[in-house]
Amino acid sequence: MSDQATDKEGSGFRRIPARLREGAASTGRWADAHLPGGQRVFWILLGLVVVLLLVWLLRPSGNANFGHRRFSTGPMPVGVTKVVRGDIDVTLNALGTVTPLATVTVRPQVSGQLLKFNVQEGQMVKAGDVLAEIDPRTFQAALDQAIGQLQRDQAALQEARIDVQRYANLVKLNAISKQTYTAAIATAKQDEGTVKTDQAAVDSARINLGYTKITSPVSGRVGLRQVDVGNLVESGQTNGVIIVTELQPISVLFAIPEDNIDAVMRQVNGGKILRVDAYDRSQTKKLATGKLSTVDNQIDTTTGTVKLRADFDNEDGALFPQQFVNVKLLVNTLHNQTIVPAAAIQRGASGAFVFVLNSDSTVSMRAVTLGAVDGDKQAIAKGLNVGETVVTDGADRLKDGADVEVPANNGKPIATAAPPAGSSASADARAKRKAAMEAAMKQYCSADLAKYCAGMAPGSTEARRCFFENRDSFSSDCTNALRKLMRGGHHRRGGGGGGP
Repeated sequence: MSDQATDKEGSGFRRIPARLREGAASTGRWADAHLPGGQRVFWILLGLVVVLLLVWLLRPSGNANFGHRRFSTGPMPVGVTKVVRGDIDVTLNALGTVTPLATVTVRPQVSGQLLKFNVQEGQMVKAGDVLAEIDPRTFQAALDQAIGQLQRDQAALQEARIDVQRYANLVKLNAISKQTYTAAIATAKQDEGTVKTDQAAVDSARINLGYTKITSPVSGRVGLRQVDVGNLVESGQTNGVIIVTELQPISVLFAIPEDNIDAVMRQVNGGKILRVDAYDRSQTKKLATGKLSTVDNQIDTTTGTVKLRADFDNEDGALFPQQFVNVKLLVNTLHNQTIVPAAAIQRGASGAFVFVLNSDSTVSMRAVTLGAVDGDKQAIAKGLNVGETVVTDGADRLKDGADVEVPANNGKPIATAAPPAGSSASADARAKRKAAMEAAMKQYCSADLAKYCAGMAPGSTEARRCFFENRDSFSSDCTNALRKLMRGGHHRRGGGGGGP
C-alpha cells in the first residue's frame, strides 16, 4: 500500500510509528483478502479502538474523582449554640377577619330635601354628632300648629274646670239640678283628654323636627356618602345617607379546628384570659394584641371548626375593617423546658436528631424526642441536657465523629469544655495540619482565592469556607497540591464531608 493511499485513508495514520504502520498495512491486506468490504471495514474498526483508548486514557479513575471531590483540607466550620432552659408558648394559628363591633347605615327618619352634610368623608365622629340636615321648615310649621291646638284646648279645659267648681257650690244650695253639675264634670273630663291628645301631637311634631338633624348613633369613622346634597330623601330608604363604622374597639373573627376546642375551653372555664396576637399577611409584623372574648356555641359541621371572637383596643388604628390577618392564640405556657433553635433539628430515617459538639472539636449524632415548638424555638422532651452545645449551621455536611471548627460568635469564641488529659498530641497534630494547609493554600491557591474569594486572607476561616463552596472550580495546581498533601498522611478523622 502506498503512502499516498495511506494519506487518503486518514491523516491520523501518518502519526503512527513505522513499525506499527507496516503491521497495520499487512493486517489491512489480510482484511482485504478475508473480510467483506476489505480495508474500509478494517479502518472503521481501528478508528473505534483508537476512540475508546482515548476515552479510557482521559477519563479520571473513580478513586481520583472521589479524591478530587471528597478530599479534606481541615475541620468543617459550623455554627453552634447552647442548650438552654426557658418557657415555650403553646399557640394556635388561624386566619381571621377584622370585624367591627358596630357598622351602622344611617337612614333618614323623615322625608325631605337634604340640605347639607356636617362631616367630611373619612372623618372620625362621636355618638350624637350631627352628620347631615334635612329641610326643617315643614316640620317646624307642623310643630307650631300642634302647639297652637294644645294651647286652645288647654284654655277650654281651664274654663270647664271653673264651671265644675261653680256648679258644685250651686248644687249644694239646690240652685241648679244635679244633671247640670254632672254635665259640667263630663265636659271637663273631655277637655282633659283633648289636651293630652294635643300634647302627644306636639311631642310627635317636635320629634320629627329633631329627625331633620341626622346624628351618628355610634362613635367611629364616616364612610362614603350614599346621597348628595339637594336630593329628596325618604324615611327608612334602603341605601341610607352615610355609613359609620366603629373602629375602637374592634374585633377579629377566626376559626380553630374542633380538635383544639377542648384545650381552649379548659382555659376559658378556668377563668383565664387568653392573649390573641394579630399579624400581617406575611406573619412578620405584629399589628395588635388583644384578648379572647367569645367562643361560639356550636361547631360548624361543614368545616369542622369553631368560631371565636377576639377584642382589640385598636388605639393606633392598625386593624382595618374586613382586613385579613394571621391570628396566634396563646393557649398555654410551658415552663422550664429544654430549648434549642429549630435550625438545630435534623431529620432522618430513624427520626429527629442533633449534632452535639464534643470537647475535642468533634460532633456526635444524638437522637432526640421533640416537644412543643414556638416559632424558631424547639422544646426537647428527651435526649439533651441544659448547657450542651449543638450545631445549628452546617449540620447537613456532617457525620457522626466529624471534626469541626467553631468560628467566632459576636467577636468572642464560643467556649467548650476543656480537652481531656492526654489530648495534647492530637491538638498538636491538628495545629500542624492546619498550618500546612494554610501554607499550601497560600502558595498554590492564591489566584483562585483572589478570583472566587476576593478580600479574604488565605488561611482564614472565611477563605476555607469559600474554598469548600467553590473547590470544584479551582485550578488543578491548587487541588493537586492539596490532594498530595492529604495523601501524605494529613487525613481528617471522621467522615463528615470535606471542607477547608
